Amino acid sequence: MNICRSEVSISISARTCSCKEKNGKRVAYTLIDSYHGLCLDKKDIIMSELEACLTLLEYSIDYADRSTIEKEIAQLRIMLDLLS
Repeated sequence: MNICRSEVSISISARTCSCKEKNGKRVAYTLIDSYHGLCLDKKDIIMSELEACLTLLEYSIDYADRSTIEKEIAQLRIMLDLLS
């Protein structure tokens, strides 16, 4: 049996972390529930990452973190436009 769509959206959490090699901050993602993780569409994953970044932006206090998250959101939106 093949399952194309799951009943629950993909749960992804986002967090900011420091990168020692590049002296900057990055956004890292973690799949919370990897139910049928091999059957996920790129567009669905990017949309879930975008939702996770928007949630992270709401709770962000540090200016450097906000700047990093806003750049990541812009890049994710560009990727979604290219996939559409």
